[in-house]
Amino acid sequence: MDLKLISDNGAPASTVAGSDAIFGRDYNEALVHQVITAYQANGRQGTRAQKSRGEINKSHRKPWRQKGTGRARAGQANSPLWRGGGKIFPSSPDENFSQKLNRKMYRAGVAAILSQLVRDERLAVVEGLTLDAPKTKLFAQKIRGLGLTGTVLVVTDKLDDNVYLASRNLPDVLVLETREVDPVSLVRFQNVVLTKAAVAQLEELWA
Repeated sequence: MDLKLISDNGAPASTVAGSDAIFGRDYNEALVHQVITAYQANGRQGTRAQKSRGEINKSHRKPWRQKGTGRARAGQANSPLWRGGGKIFPSSPDENFSQKLNRKMYRAGVAAILSQLVRDERLAVVEGLTLDAPKTKLFAQKIRGLGLTGTVLVVTDKLDDNVYLASRNLPDVLVLETREVDPVSLVRFQNVVLTKAAVAQLEELWA
């Protein structure tokens, strides 16, 4: 699989050979959906807590007598049917949202996303990405020079300090190292830029 190599001005320079197992895989929508759903679920924390009817601090006295009032029967004010009452199935802080996902499935899902990015011409390769100074203006000019519009995900083999510092103030740009690539980021951004060394690292990690 040949990947598009672009120069600093965004013009196609040549091509880079990529592994068919990573960049030439058929798109499996069901697998990609499962991988993204599991990844997001595994990142959730069980920090929310709700009270059951036994934890609500209300009187246990019967609000009114059982018969003769014309109103519905009521036992206690902490009933889940009442406003301010407890929850029937309350959320607890130790709730576990994690989903099991096989390693081969995860790798296949990431490879399917990368392959679709190549087919949609949303993935490009550059020789390298460095800056002389940690200036956001310089990094924004470099991104514009590549001819990319919309949101941009930059994947580099080794994160340069100047690039990291310069990219933090750009809301539509995210810079990650190869080992930090995740399926949600690959899907969320409109354009993905890989350094030439990052392509080799991806093939080593995911092949």
